[in-house]
Amino acid sequence: MTLLVVIYLAFISLGLPDSLLGSAWPSMYTVLGVPIDSAGGVSIIISVGTVVSSLLSDRVVRRFGAGLVTAISVALTAIALMGFSFSGNYLLLCVCAVPLGLGAGSVDAALNNYVALHYKAKHMNWLHCFWGLGASLGPVIMGFSLSRLNSWNAGYRIIGIMQIALVAALLLSLPHWRKTQADEAAGKKGLPILRLFGLPGAKQALLAFFCYCAIETTVGLWGSSYLVTVRGIAATTAAGWVSLYFAGITVGRFLSGFLSIKMRQKQMVQLGQALIGIGIVVLALPIHGYAVGLFLIGLGLAPIYPSLIHETPVRFGRDVSQAMIGLQMACAYVGTTCMPPVFGLLGAHVTYALLPAFLGALLLLMVFMVVLLYRKTNIT
Repeated sequence: MTLLVVIYLAFISLGLPDSLLGSAWPSMYTVLGVPIDSAGGVSIIISVGTVVSSLLSDRVVRRFGAGLVTAISVALTAIALMGFSFSGNYLLLCVCAVPLGLGAGSVDAALNNYVALHYKAKHMNWLHCFWGLGASLGPVIMGFSLSRLNSWNAGYRIIGIMQIALVAALLLSLPHWRKTQADEAAGKKGLPILRLFGLPGAKQALLAFFCYCAIETTVGLWGSSYLVTVRGIAATTAAGWVSLYFAGITVGRFLSGFLSIKMRQKQMVQLGQALIGIGIVVLALPIHGYAVGLFLIGLGLAPIYPSLIHETPVRFGRDVSQAMIGLQMACAYVGTTCMPPVFGLLGAHVTYALLPAFLGALLLLMVFMVVLLYRKTNIT
């Protein structure tokens, strides 16, 4: 039980930095003396580091064990955040973005695999619910720092100190991590990344994760712009309605933990996809139900990622689950990085009214991939 609490806390810490840059950047770029679009450079560095560390997660976890990898990864994020807090120029910010990305990818892959191997599906859903809690707390802490302390540096420093405290807790918890073949297979050779693509269902799983994160981040980034430019909603109102989308994800994952006790993972995924479809339709209709549509999309997204992750050891085998989870997450991060800018270009050169169609196309591809995935891996 103690270890599970530490894992939950680690996922809160994983979510804390994810929403900080966007919250702080309007105050940061003027101080740093760079154009407002320079945030994209920092974001890309973080994303590349996350993809690289996700791909390497199998090797490092086999060598050092999930507990130590998690502690080191959180330490890297703590160092990066403290570096952000003392950054006075853009170049130093970019340097600090490297350990932030590397740490995030490793801890994400290691913890997801550990929970998939050792805990029930409800804990996987609640684990990602705690990530949502962390992602929601980040802007609150930064808002407090900006309004009360008049400093974005202090916001990063506060969260950096919180990460340092978590590192101490993780180091103290190391004796509790179970030394099983799955999470500490030192000396055992893993399956090379290229061979993972040849596993039955691997390509379908990777595309499903790509589509999932493409939908999640595209709605989060462009939902407000769609409401303002296409539906004529006031910017302040639109921002509040988009917050319902993120609330849908967090609340949905909390509820999914209970639903997973009675429902199979496949049913959870199908339910989520159906809710996303309904939400997209509501968003596209010429009615004032946009907030409902966004909430339904978030609610539908909630169970899909945790359910697919939790099935990985069963679908591909316990011996390669860490490698597959790392590869799945790498593809998910590629979707996160690439697809929102693609829609941004589409919206700028055509119309942002295409958002529901864009999301619908991604959803249809994800549904098709998931159907093939279950057929190829014989999971009911």
